[in-house]
Amino acid sequence: MTEKLTDLNVDALFIGDKSENADIFKSTLNKLVNQHMGWRENYMPQDKPLITESDKDSETFKKTNQRMQSVLDELSVRLRSNSVPWHSPRYFGHMNSETLMPSILAYSYAMLWNGNNVAYESSPATSQMEEEVGQDFAKFNGLENGWGHISADGSLANMEGLWYARNMKSLPLAMKEVKPELVADKSDWELMNMSADEILEILNSQDPEVATEIKGRSARAGHDLDKLGKWIVPQTKHYSWLKAADVVGVGLDNVVSCPVDENYRLDVVALEKIIRDLAAEHTPILGVVAVVGSTEEGQIDPVDKVVELRNKLQKEGSYFYLHVDAAYGSYGRSLFLDEDYNFIPYEDLKAVHQKYGVFQEDKEYISKEVYNAYKAFPEAESITVDPHKMGYVPYAAGGIAIREKSMRDIIGYFPVYVFDKRSGAPATLTPYILEGSKAGATAAAVWVAHRIMPLNVSGYGKLLGRSIEAANRYYEFLKDLHFNINGTEVEVNPLTHPDYNMVDWSFNIKGNTDLAKMNELNLQFYHKASFVGGPVYHNDFITSHTDFAVDGYGDSPLPYVKSLGFSEEEWKKEQKVGILRASILTPFLYDRDNFAEYAEKIKAAMEEKLTAILG
Repeated sequence: MTEKLTDLNVDALFIGDKSENADIFKSTLNKLVNQHMGWRENYMPQDKPLITESDKDSETFKKTNQRMQSVLDELSVRLRSNSVPWHSPRYFGHMNSETLMPSILAYSYAMLWNGNNVAYESSPATSQMEEEVGQDFAKFNGLENGWGHISADGSLANMEGLWYARNMKSLPLAMKEVKPELVADKSDWELMNMSADEILEILNSQDPEVATEIKGRSARAGHDLDKLGKWIVPQTKHYSWLKAADVVGVGLDNVVSCPVDENYRLDVVALEKIIRDLAAEHTPILGVVAVVGSTEEGQIDPVDKVVELRNKLQKEGSYFYLHVDAAYGSYGRSLFLDEDYNFIPYEDLKAVHQKYGVFQEDKEYISKEVYNAYKAFPEAESITVDPHKMGYVPYAAGGIAIREKSMRDIIGYFPVYVFDKRSGAPATLTPYILEGSKAGATAAAVWVAHRIMPLNVSGYGKLLGRSIEAANRYYEFLKDLHFNINGTEVEVNPLTHPDYNMVDWSFNIKGNTDLAKMNELNLQFYHKASFVGGPVYHNDFITSHTDFAVDGYGDSPLPYVKSLGFSEEEWKKEQKVGILRASILTPFLYDRDNFAEYAEKIKAAMEEKLTAILG
């Protein structure tokens, strides 16, 4: 009987909160380790062992082994007493969650082989796996002619996105200098507003020597950095964009923050005004970042509307590079792809999700706005993808996908010792990425996850659906929550309905109009519900905290602050609002009965902590 993908059982892919699948994990790991040991033994069997039994009987050997065991025992004690219980449904802190058992096994196993994906000769198995994972990144993000690779994290992937944009934007000026006839019909303003497709078409049509000379006169050599214009990011940006602008040479002064709307999505009307105002000054736009899964709120920017704006402005002579920072949200695209990787029509989405058991409840968990944002992914030049977030793969596993494979050449370098064209080996990744040496174990972990769970509705879609349903349950739970702490009424105020699986909220004493007092209450609660409050392993509810402050968000939080009864004067005086942040990545609270059981436990834990604070 042929196995149906609709039969995929997510519960079989995790060790479990109470180690329910420990026997599977241990027996499989033992099998893999034995296979590796046999592989070592069987390589050149004519070679005698270099560590003899008499060596192992020596006192120094025994003492060294005892020392190793002692240090490892200390390691175990320190990890068991100072690590967060990220595997538990009680953990709502940072983006640490139960990770896929097959990926942990693959990572552990591949570490024994010590693959270094810097070059094929060092890691032929895992380098090939990374090539295939990069193809996965491009495919499930809708980049038919694209390419991708694994990076250490989303910060490096974001930096690569800006690296691509910087070099791309500078190429027309380099063409004018090296071979003017290529762009003879264009003014300097037109050169700075050429589309990526047009730039690549011209560059790829040149002889390799000419193309190399053009690249040699681009921003990669330090040319024209002051002419590239502004890099626009939403107020919900990840802090890595400031680092990237610094390191890549774009400069912090050229990073422009765009307001977000009351749902903490990029405000496209404000974006258009920013671009038009800059164009009026003849300042070009280097690029725009749309965030899909903001780290503070989990919201999804309207990528489709940004694309529509770009198309409109392109007709008027302005163009910008588009990068989608989907470090957090990229795997969510699997919710919209059928088994042939076609984007499911919105009117069919609910029925398809029901067929594959994506959601337990018959509810509209995915809005048309979110659907349209994901559908527009193929229009971006580059996309950040992080398997170690919603791919449920162990750290560190970030990634990037680019729309056109030939884009690699504008950032490529080819050191002979890692890439010798005479060897006949497949092209290595290293010439096209920021990193050098990198763990083959990471590639193995991601590759295994993608092969067990397809990157569509039949696989990852089912896993992502669990997380999103749990987040919606938690949001509804918070909406109806309030406490009476020894006569003091404490209200619970969710920030906004989650687009994804991050849920933000705040506590406030009923009738309190002092914003500083509310901020202090939420900060104290965080101290009780995090590592700050003592050994976190004994904490019965763990969450995280952030501040929405004027210096990062402008006045975007003001509508929320006003909805809680605070005046605009209070906002201007305090200039920040403290927010509690729950990252609902657990794959186990989607179930209504499981959630109901934990909801009572979470409510009791919250009440206990509030009582300790308010007395």
